[in-house]
Amino acid sequence: MAKQDNALRLMVVDDSVEDAEGIVSGLRNAGIAVRPLRPASLDDLDAMLAGQTIDLVLAAQRPGLLPLADVAQKVLASGKDIPLLAVVDTIDEAGYLDALALGVRRVVPRHKPPVLLSLVRSEWTDLEARRSMRRLEARIRETERRCDALIESSREPIAYIHEGMHIRANAAYLEMFGHETFEDIEGMSLLDMVAPQHVEDFKQLLKGLSKGDAPPPHYQLQARDIEGNAFAATMEFTPAQYEGEACLQVIFRRAEVDPELARQVEELRQRDQVTGLLNRPTFLRLLEDAVSASAADNRQHGLLLIEPDHYQRLLQEIGLDSADAMLAALAERLVGVLDDGAVAARYAEHRLAVLLRDTDYAGTVAQAERILAAFARDMLQIGSHSSVVSTSVGGVQVGEKIASVSQVLARADAGVTSALGVGGNRYEIFDPAATDRAEEEHIQAWVDRLRDALDRDSFVLHYQPVISLQGDTGAVYEALLRLDAGDGELVKPLTFLHIAEEHGLLWEIDHHVVGQAIARIGERMRAGRPTTLLVKVSQASLHDDSLVRYIGEQLAKHQVPGEYLVLELPEAKVFTHLKATRDFAEAIGRYDCRLALEHFGVGLDSFQLLSHLQPHLLKLDRSFCEELPQLPDNQKQVHDIAARARELGIRTIADAVQDAASMSILFSAGIDYVQGSFLAEPAAQMHYDFE
Repeated sequence: MAKQDNALRLMVVDDSVEDAEGIVSGLRNAGIAVRPLRPASLDDLDAMLAGQTIDLVLAAQRPGLLPLADVAQKVLASGKDIPLLAVVDTIDEAGYLDALALGVRRVVPRHKPPVLLSLVRSEWTDLEARRSMRRLEARIRETERRCDALIESSREPIAYIHEGMHIRANAAYLEMFGHETFEDIEGMSLLDMVAPQHVEDFKQLLKGLSKGDAPPPHYQLQARDIEGNAFAATMEFTPAQYEGEACLQVIFRRAEVDPELARQVEELRQRDQVTGLLNRPTFLRLLEDAVSASAADNRQHGLLLIEPDHYQRLLQEIGLDSADAMLAALAERLVGVLDDGAVAARYAEHRLAVLLRDTDYAGTVAQAERILAAFARDMLQIGSHSSVVSTSVGGVQVGEKIASVSQVLARADAGVTSALGVGGNRYEIFDPAATDRAEEEHIQAWVDRLRDALDRDSFVLHYQPVISLQGDTGAVYEALLRLDAGDGELVKPLTFLHIAEEHGLLWEIDHHVVGQAIARIGERMRAGRPTTLLVKVSQASLHDDSLVRYIGEQLAKHQVPGEYLVLELPEAKVFTHLKATRDFAEAIGRYDCRLALEHFGVGLDSFQLLSHLQPHLLKLDRSFCEELPQLPDNQKQVHDIAARARELGIRTIADAVQDAASMSILFSAGIDYVQGSFLAEPAAQMHYDFE
């Protein structure tokens, strides 16, 4: 679907604030970051459509202040590509047809959240695809204009050939053959530029190219100019398009150097000097050709990226001066197990790549298994050192469904990263035809790893200072969860929390984190440095009293007053678990622990929650501080939230503060605390000087 680090800019048109908030909360609970809007009148609707970017409109079909017909007319009149979805209480044939007649793209059942979620994701993905297509088309047009200008000014003799005839040639090409203007050769056969003794062979070459055969890297022959004078030349062919027509780009070069020397120079230019494999630019050109072939002819190829596990630890063992030797040894071992026709390259600093031409998914997997086995089985000789070096392999099956170089590389890179993240010595191959199976295997690996982390205490906490703008010098930190992957690598929770939630592990992680936090508060108190910790907990801990009882036990064990522990819950989760949150707040209040709401202020009516719940702290959603000095609307919202919170006796925290100008704005707005990497990065130790 659309990129998850982007927020869905959603307009919900519904007379019922509760129903609208329910839709937004449901999407957020499914992991979609939502920036909602809700017009109260047609004038509001006009202003919102004209004033900002909107991704989707969800409009209630039932009668109200904003009828669906009026909303559809306004969306259409905006001239923007904004999908309109009608939200209905029940689906009947007449209502369905009426909605489609208005230009509605989908009819969404209100009371079936999984269906609503699926349709919203589908429409958002389609919208992003259309936007990407428009951006690509604009870039292609611009690139074509630039390429045309570059070709015309190039000193290389370049021509474009369609069905053997010249359709474009630059000045250097015309000069080489003695012509003054392109009109002299327009429509002329390329064969007329070839000496008679080479015509037959050259005809066969052109026939092969017209059938889709791969062009040779270089083709040497005798060419002839307008006067009939022959000269030795080398030709290079590249498939291209000119004014929408498939054609060949041809470069003629006079053969003024020793052909063997030229071949050796070209070979060196394409090779990495450390490994002897192809270098990255050469490999990427081959990959582009393979991807293009997949798109055009539905051919299948495999791409593998290979990276040694625990690379930093290996460097410490063998020394930085042996890094090149290790890479050369890795390359030699890799080449020894490759299938015939496979092409290997050095893709990055310590990452190798393999292109498997005309290989199906089973063949790609088999090659990945042989690579893993070859490295894990035998010692690798690295200069004077020897060591078993296991590898992680990420791959992708290139086919018609994923015929884009950027997508192919991204999928393969994600596979390597994921394989390394769950311990290494494994492969992850993305197959567009079997994504469900691959996803299940990936998720199960993460579930096993999370269970192992809980058993082995591999979850650690980092601490980021929360700094007062109002003169309070008490030490306050937020505890941030990390998964220790070994070798100094720390995995952030966004990578795995959704998997933990789906498999019922959140409550165990909550216990683990809270226990660590209370123990750390106790250590600080015994050292004479009392510290307040903000600790995130999940909605999974709201529906029974096990976490509350555990908190009581740990506070007593470590002799920690409860006022130093602040438990954070996201606003969106609280809205959908309001009664359970109230009960939870009351229960932890018996130990003097505090409650904070995070990601506050992005709901349709965030302060409605505060009529049912009285938290100790409100942490504003980090989006408020993104480019805060340049966004007057955000400044006003921050000021309003701070003022209303002050009236209720609730303190506020601004998260993700990015610069000094934002600090000044937040101070003027009356925000109590600030937090962000601009002030201090999260760290394993608490060393910030609050004085």
